[in-house]
Amino acid sequence: MNRNGHRQLVRGLSLTASLGALVRSRRFRLGISQEELAERAGLHRTYIAGIEGGGRNITLKSIEKLSQGLQINAGALLAESDTTPRRDLPSLLLVESDPRELESMMEAFGRARLANEIHIARDGNAALDFLFCRGKYGGRRGEPLPQVVLLDLNLPIIPGLLVLRRLKADKQTQMIQVVVLATSTQDEHFVEAMRLGAATYLIKPVDFQSFSRITPQLGLVWTLCHANPLQ
Repeated sequence: MNRNGHRQLVRGLSLTASLGALVRSRRFRLGISQEELAERAGLHRTYIAGIEGGGRNITLKSIEKLSQGLQINAGALLAESDTTPRRDLPSLLLVESDPRELESMMEAFGRARLANEIHIARDGNAALDFLFCRGKYGGRRGEPLPQVVLLDLNLPIIPGLLVLRRLKADKQTQMIQVVVLATSTQDEHFVEAMRLGAATYLIKPVDFQSFSRITPQLGLVWTLCHANPLQ
């Protein structure tokens, strides 16, 4: 495991442990057992035990269920448990040209209270300039690359497939996880994108539930905190 991977794992374990301790503490204050919390939250008791023990990865969906069972707002639960400085979190690059889709995804990020810095590119050329520190992004040279690129396939100037091919062909960027934003899994461009090495996909329009489905795959569960990404 490289240094960045080790740091990410440590941050993940830290948030999992602190959230587990907070769940246990709030359960004690409510005077309820793990079985009662499991029933209130619609989760299995062994899942609750795993969370409280700090040994289970937690999805956005289960956080919402836990917050309901503990009678606390999901955002407040995350805010109390987070110990990760925002400046240390990897960033995301969202490549989307449709203003309505962009607004929908930013709303999903907001509901998830995603703490990562989110960069936006509105066409394929701007995305490549950002990733390879060219043009107006020349000043980014030496800065960390984003951990995840959310990539629309239907982009102006340079199509999404060409952006993906370029990323996967370069040693600097080939390990970045790419999430394809598609309108259908039957589209030939979607099939080609998955063949080229996209990590996973989201079907438009993107909402909170669909975004929460992929966060465990991308290692983003631990990046949740109280910071507001829209400010």
